[in-house]
This record gives sequence, C-alpha cells and structure tokens, in this order.
Amino acid sequence: MPSTLKVGLVQQRSWPDKARSLQESDVGIRELAEKGAELILLQELHATHYFCQTEDDSLFDLAEPLDGPSAQHLAALAAELDVVLVGSLFERRAAGLYHNTAVVFDRQRGCVGHYRKMHIPDDPGFYEKFYFTPGDAEENTGFEPIETSVGRLGVLVCWDQWYPEAARLMALAGADLLLYPTAIGWSQSDDDAEKHRQKDAWTLIQRSHGVANGLPVLVANRVGHEADPSHATSGIDFWGGSFICGPQGEILAQAGDETTHLLAELDMTRSEQVRRAWPYLRDRRVDAYADLTKRYRDR
Repeated sequence: MPSTLKVGLVQQRSWPDKARSLQESDVGIRELAEKGAELILLQELHATHYFCQTEDDSLFDLAEPLDGPSAQHLAALAAELDVVLVGSLFERRAAGLYHNTAVVFDRQRGCVGHYRKMHIPDDPGFYEKFYFTPGDAEENTGFEPIETSVGRLGVLVCWDQWYPEAARLMALAGADLLLYPTAIGWSQSDDDAEKHRQKDAWTLIQRSHGVANGLPVLVANRVGHEADPSHATSGIDFWGGSFICGPQGEILAQAGDETTHLLAELDMTRSEQVRRAWPYLRDRRVDAYADLTKRYRDR
C-alpha cells in the first residue's frame, strides 16, 4: 500500500437512461484520473435513477449480472485509465434474486471483488426490500474488505452507513479505508430545520466511523430532484454533500448540492499513528459484548 494515495469521488445526477448516466460518470472519472486520482468512488446505483421510490415489477428489467454491460464498461475504463474504480450495480443474481451491489475494478485486473448491501431499508420513498436481497455474510461477500493495488477497501453501501457494527467488522478484518456509495435526500415535505438535522446526522455518523476505527472515509452521494413515478410522494431532493475525511474524522474535501468531482490526498501512514495514540482496538472488551448478537436486550 502506498504511503500517500490520491482519491476521488463523483457526485452526479442520474437518469433512467443508463447510457446517459454512465456518460456523466465517465466525465467525472476521466477528470479525476487526469488529476492523479488512483482510487475513484461512484455513488450508489449511479447508472440509473433511484427507482426504489415505488414498487414496480417492470423495474427489475434494469438489473444486470455482475459481468453485464455496465460492469464491462467500468472494467474497461479502469484498465484504460489505470485506476481502482468502485462502481454500483443493480445486480441480477438469478431469476427473482437481486442485490444492490458495489463492484471493485482494479486497473488491468478487472473485477477483483464485490459487496452486496447488507442492511436494506423499507421506508416511504425508499422501498428497497421489494428489490434487494441482503448480502450473504456466510459466502464471504459480507463485511469483508476487498484487496486492491491501493489497499484493502472496506466497501459498504448507503443504509449500511448508519451501523457502527458494519464499519467495525470491516476494520477488524483489516480494511485500510471505508467507502460508502449512497443515495439519500430529503422529502419536499421536510422543513428546513428537519433537513438540517438529517444531513448533519448523515455526515456525523460516517465521520464517526472514521474516528472509531482510525480509518479514512470516502462518501459519494447523488444530487438533483428525482420524481416519484407513482406520484404518491413529491419525490426526493438528493442533497449531495459527498465528502472525504481522515482517520480522526477531519474533513479533507466536501461537496455542496451540485454536480462535482472531489479529490484529496490521503496520508496512509496516519491510521497507524492515530491508532497508537487512541488504541480503541486494544481496549475493546470483547469478553463483555456477547449481547451484541441479540436483537434487543429484553429485561
């Protein structure tokens, strides 16, 4: 693993038209690679609109296998630009079995691993349980870092971001960075105060994973308004706010609510330094945590 690493992320709008969405991703990827980024993160489900606002059987047609056209396109781009690229797919694993899957492409090596989203939400406007099956921890695609030429990537996806257990398990398995492709935004019915609380909470929880585990964190979110096809709601205003932070949660780069491409240089020796000063892993009381495997500690 290099002592310094230039990392980038693409914050973009997305559309139902995959070609248009991927073209916009390409622009950001190429710009970041030209500026020296070796690791580039795309947002959740970047090749399509956020289709989970409604339950519609026909939308399963958007899904592709892990080696489908979108994956081939990203693999070719990673090879051409000599970068490690983390993309996001609506994966068709088998008939009636679909996943929300992050896929990692390592330069000329092609696909070197994938992560299937483990925590699946089901809320108004975010009906993901209709579309996605959780990942399989027992099949070694759960909370397992992916080995690449720039380090071991602890890739998690969106709703996973609220769970300290997921970040901790990635750290305990030797992840060098935590990466979160996300798709999150506001309902137009939220007032300004509620919008502020939601976005602050979203940023804070992910920065806290960096602090608790002594690891850099990359977060890529989408932007723009996407209408609800069912007209049951007013749609979602995706708030952007993508960021890169260091192992003490320090913000190194942060986006607003517009299409943009973030770049930062990470000092990959800092995790060692931070963990020596704040040795949280050393002081964990693993003998006292058995109840964490329970749904709730009923009295």
